[in-house]
Amino acid sequence: MALPALPKELNRMPQDAESTSRRVWFKALETGELPEGRVKPVTCALRTVCMTHYEGKFAALDNRCPHQGGPLGEGSIENGLLRCPWHGWDYDPLTGKAPGYDDGVETFAIEEREDGIYVGFPATLEHQPTVTDVMAETMVNWGIRHVWGMVGHSNLGLADALRRQEEAGKLTFYGVRHEGAASFAASAYGKLTGRPAACLAIAGPGATNLLTGLWDANVDRSPVLALTGQVDTQVLGPGAFQEVDLVAAFGKVAQWSQTVFDGSRHAELMNLAAKSAILNRGVSHLIFPDEVQTLPAKTKAKAGGPAGRLTPRTISPPAEALAGALELLRGAQRPVIIVGHGARFEMESVIELATLLRCPVVTTFKGKGQISDHHPLGCGVLGRSGTPVASWFMNEADCLLVFGASFSNHTGITPKKPTIQVDFDPMMLGKFHPVDVPVWGEIGVTCRLLCQDLTTRESFAAEDQRSQVAERWKIWRHEKKRREAEYRGRGVDSASIFAAMNRTVPQDAIIAVDVGNNAYSFGRYFECRSQTVLMSGYLGSIGFAFPAAMGAWAATQEEESPFAGRPVVAVSGDGGFGQYLGELTTAVKYGMKLTHILVNNSELGKISKEQRSGNWDVWQTSLHNPNFASYAELCGALGIRVTRPEHLEGAIAKALAHDGPALVEVMADAELV
Repeated sequence: MALPALPKELNRMPQDAESTSRRVWFKALETGELPEGRVKPVTCALRTVCMTHYEGKFAALDNRCPHQGGPLGEGSIENGLLRCPWHGWDYDPLTGKAPGYDDGVETFAIEEREDGIYVGFPATLEHQPTVTDVMAETMVNWGIRHVWGMVGHSNLGLADALRRQEEAGKLTFYGVRHEGAASFAASAYGKLTGRPAACLAIAGPGATNLLTGLWDANVDRSPVLALTGQVDTQVLGPGAFQEVDLVAAFGKVAQWSQTVFDGSRHAELMNLAAKSAILNRGVSHLIFPDEVQTLPAKTKAKAGGPAGRLTPRTISPPAEALAGALELLRGAQRPVIIVGHGARFEMESVIELATLLRCPVVTTFKGKGQISDHHPLGCGVLGRSGTPVASWFMNEADCLLVFGASFSNHTGITPKKPTIQVDFDPMMLGKFHPVDVPVWGEIGVTCRLLCQDLTTRESFAAEDQRSQVAERWKIWRHEKKRREAEYRGRGVDSASIFAAMNRTVPQDAIIAVDVGNNAYSFGRYFECRSQTVLMSGYLGSIGFAFPAAMGAWAATQEEESPFAGRPVVAVSGDGGFGQYLGELTTAVKYGMKLTHILVNNSELGKISKEQRSGNWDVWQTSLHNPNFASYAELCGALGIRVTRPEHLEGAIAKALAHDGPALVEVMADAELV
């Protein structure tokens, strides 16, 4: 009779395993490896057994105690009985029976051969699909290619389904050191690509560790799928170990959240999770109770996908709103376009409109890099971390045309100018104060319609402001050079750091920026060409940069992606990097080619500055740091420490050329920002 087909795991048998007509044999012990009276756990393919040696005989018992799951291989033989290390239940070390009771543990065949002790397992049928297999396949059908997270005891069934997708070449999993890094990486990937990635955590603390990165995704409208384990449904409620009410915990951070049950329509749940993340541009959350993850998939259960589930989102604005915008634009002599993060995928149309109007384009901090600072109409960043170029043009404007910006206090957009605001989300229109013309529509569509109506220069009154843009940049660049000369021997100044980055960082780099003085200085001094910038915008979370760089790096590994092969750079202060410095080992593990510029001033410099400006004592902002360059070397990365401005350019160039993670630690002057 033919043998049943073996699962893939057993097909990957070691050379010292052989198949017979009834069993699959694995070598468990070397000759003499296990002394008399001792026990030892041994894993053969996917099955762990408790090997015992008692009264000259060997035995192989199921390693899992049937009562609480205790590992019998970590127990001991006492008074002729194998004792469970968790609750003291006794078993015969050779038969697996519990003396005086009907229960016991399964035993497996043993053969003593010349080269060691072998264990025989029954030939196993092919893997039967589970509900999480169906859901994982549905997830990849929706284009989700990357998962960051930590595998643990309450997500093992789901993790195994993800493993199968990875083995099939449809998914990449990155095991991180902290779940917060997983959600930041997924958030950054979504911001960069507009497509969702996923993050994985166990129940309880693993799930709650995801929350900061998920809030970053929520407020910056980044599509993310959060997958969390949960305790068994039979103990859910009274307060089991690591039980947290995840529906409540994820309440406002997830715009869509559901628990997976036995009777759920499993593929449909994943369809809705992915669809909601994409269309609502936010966090979708699925909760997987432990026992549900390994339930057999229902008969004829099929994976889902996006076919017939998504509509084009090229929404045209209402005619009356478009007419109001055109009326205001036609009469404006000095219009200025302001773009926020929401316009990032429509900049070609925005720049076409700006070119027609010959008007300046300034960005919010989250929008930095969406137009080159060397474009004839590009004027840099507006607001607290911006350039005087941008501020000057906004102050001189007689009409503001704002695309995809939040109008939060950090953006610096004045409410005192006649304003047209365009956004895909009607709730964002006039959110903080009334605007003259709120326009609900997709940005690219709206820009093209405006261009069609403003077809000739005679159809509007705007003057040509290009020469003024060039003049304001000349003034600011002269000021930046003056600041580069302010080195006073107490650390490198920020103007010099970002001037060196201007000269060395490739024009197509993706740059993840942290929070703090390093971010303010980056916004002010670094001049983007074709670089793409990622940051924790609305949330402003310290620690964002390095995990975000890992998320961006994943996008550069996709052959079909427009980001394929692009270099990735992270910029942070010592305070920010200290939050997730363990993730440097993650980058080393997966061979991520990342360059991290670490501005080390041994303090939380932004907070010190705020304390001074508020007439407070500077208190508890100093930091005790290691030598971060040496730490990078200990992790297996390249580490370089820079103490003088003239060494910056060479150090950054060397780090960029390194084939793997590299860290440039710049000893900085906290006051020269």
